[in-house]
Amino acid sequence: MADLSPIQDGESITLRRQISLTAQLAVPAILAQLSSILMQYIDASMVGRLGADGAASVGLMSSSLWLFWGICSAVTTGFSVQVAHRLGAKQQKDARVVVRQGITSVVAVGLIMTIIGLSIARFLPAWLGGNESINGNASLYFAVFIAALPMLSLNYLAGGILRAAGNMKVPSLLNVGMCVLDIIFNWFLIFPTRSITIGDFDFMMPGAGLGVLGAALGTVMAEVIISIIMMWYMITRQRETRLKGNERGSFVPSKTVLRRAFKISVPMTLEHAIFCGAQIMITVIVAPLGVVAIAANAFAVTAESLCYMPGFGIGDAATTLVGQSYGAGRKDLVVRFCHLTVLLGIVVMSFMGVILYFGAPVMMEVMTNVDAIKNLGVEVLRIEAWAEPLYAASIVAYGAFVGVGDTMIPAVMNFGSIWAVRIPAAALLAPTVGLKGVWIAMAIELSFRGGIFLWRMFSKKWLPKTWRNTAKVNA
Repeated sequence: MADLSPIQDGESITLRRQISLTAQLAVPAILAQLSSILMQYIDASMVGRLGADGAASVGLMSSSLWLFWGICSAVTTGFSVQVAHRLGAKQQKDARVVVRQGITSVVAVGLIMTIIGLSIARFLPAWLGGNESINGNASLYFAVFIAALPMLSLNYLAGGILRAAGNMKVPSLLNVGMCVLDIIFNWFLIFPTRSITIGDFDFMMPGAGLGVLGAALGTVMAEVIISIIMMWYMITRQRETRLKGNERGSFVPSKTVLRRAFKISVPMTLEHAIFCGAQIMITVIVAPLGVVAIAANAFAVTAESLCYMPGFGIGDAATTLVGQSYGAGRKDLVVRFCHLTVLLGIVVMSFMGVILYFGAPVMMEVMTNVDAIKNLGVEVLRIEAWAEPLYAASIVAYGAFVGVGDTMIPAVMNFGSIWAVRIPAAALLAPTVGLKGVWIAMAIELSFRGGIFLWRMFSKKWLPKTWRNTAKVNA
């Protein structure tokens, strides 16, 4: 676990030490994000072996699931950022108050989102433009994931609070474990009992043969198990957040904690809802292009996620470093950590963009054996690769801004960019250029978004007003 006490104690921190702290937090966070997207990659690759209809069933619901997952995740951020601020100010008891109230709040939100999701699950595939061959499986796939939202919300909360305390390793290791469990459960649930040959040995591998439903059940089972372990570690083993038996504290949310969580989370929640609404609109634009385009789009999105998830990992590190520096009143470190993490994000995702461009055929080969889907996926991935550096700037800068509680304007920038640039361009290009036109629109919009986030970062408008003229770039 990274030692953040020099930030909290007001010690002088050299540039070399700042870089070291950034790396210590960023590397495990990157691994955590990669392991998270690997679960989607595993599901996509396994379901892809079932044919185009199975792949399309999963792909059709992806953007809608991201909407529900993202709302739950944004709600937890309102509590994890408060924990970071209190730990930065060396107020551990107050941090544990936030932990208790956060548990109650995120479970309540998760239950509400589950009720909403299950009420529309039957009708959603048709609303998105799916056809009868995929709608039944798509609805079932969506419903299984939605039913697990309360437990998944606790996973988001525990992981966010552990990262706020500077502990990136435990969430990372547990997320890797979730991938392993996902593979095991999917292996037995998706495919039917079949003959397996290894060398000279033939044996029957048992399987439930549940197909798309098995993919959803396998992933959810893995998520629930890891959520329980993550919560157990946060409340019993992590020193700063351990809930002590002799320390009285209520799990009933107070107005003060809820008000602060509301201020941080609501802009992010609205932004994510509108952002995912745009992703759903993209699905509606892609759906008329046919089953092959739906499947290729879904697989390409999953493959590309392997490249941008490191950016979200670095963004998590930025939120922790900037948040604790802000809580400690370290103006110089707030700016420096923002700049360092954004630079690191651009470097890492530029490298990942190169891998995406040249590795696209391998990525698509792993997920599907349908040539038409694979070839179209490769073409769109190579378009997207060019946007990775500036996409990194928007992801990591956003994480840094969240660290000081600046969420409203960045949220407007995010959803404004996608609705004003990507959606109109995709709608214009899709009928004539097909799926490639949709991804050209995406690459243009991501580059534009990165540019406006860099402008906001260097303008210092994300800092509190009293800090803008006094914050130093050099520590």
